[in-house]
Amino acid sequence: MSSAPSKLRFYLDTADRQQWQTWLPSGIFYGVTSNPLLLERANQPCTLANLTDLAHQAFDLGMKEVQIQTWGNSISELVERGQAIAAIDPRMVVKVPVTQTGTSAAAQLIAQDIPVTLTALYAVHQALIGASLGAHYVAPYLGRINDMGQNGRETLATMQRSLTGVESQTRILAASIRTIGDIPFLASRGLNTFTFSTQIAEEFFNVEATKQATQDFERAATALTASV
Repeated sequence: MSSAPSKLRFYLDTADRQQWQTWLPSGIFYGVTSNPLLLERANQPCTLANLTDLAHQAFDLGMKEVQIQTWGNSISELVERGQAIAAIDPRMVVKVPVTQTGTSAAAQLIAQDIPVTLTALYAVHQALIGASLGAHYVAPYLGRINDMGQNGRETLATMQRSLTGVESQTRILAASIRTIGDIPFLASRGLNTFTFSTQIAEEFFNVEATKQATQDFERAATALTASV
C-alpha cells in the first residue's frame, strides 16, 4: 500500500553532512536547502564539485529535492552558476536572491525550465515577484522579519493570502524558523512548505508526555514477555 498523499513539505536547512546522516532517515523531510552562509558554517566549499557531491549524498539518503543557491555579482554569473547547479540532477532547485539582478537571472533560468526559489524575502509584495515569474518557491525569512520589529507570522500569512488571491501555484518556503510553534500556526494559515534547522527538528519529537507513554508501553511489553 502506498503512502497517503500530502502537500506538506519539510526541508532540513543545513549543509552539515553529519546532521543529514542523523535526520534524513527519519522520513519526514522532502529535501534539503542550503546557501553560502550554511555552507560556510558547515565548512563546505562553495564549489561546483563539492555541491555536486553534497547533492548526490542527499539523494542517496532519499531526498526528493535539493535546493542550492547560485552566486555572483551579475546576471550572467548568477545564470551560469544556476545552470551548472541545475545540471547536477533534474531534482535540483536553484535559489536566487530576490534583488533586481537576481530576479532577472531567475527569469532566464525559469525560461529554461529550471526550477527556481526566490530567496531572502522580507516584504509581502516580494512574494508577488515570484508569482509573476512563475517561480516554484519564494522563501521569506520569518525570524529575521521579527528581528526587524515586524510580525513575521502575519507577514507570511499575508503573503499566502496574496498568492492565493492571484491563484498562483508558487509555494511559500518558510525559512528562518526559530520556534516550533511557528510551523503549526503558519500551516493553519495555508502554508505547506517549511525549511528548518536540526534544533527545530528535535522539537518535533521533544514531547515529554509521548516519551513517558513510550516508556510505559515498553515496561508493559517487557513485563508481559517475562510472564510468558
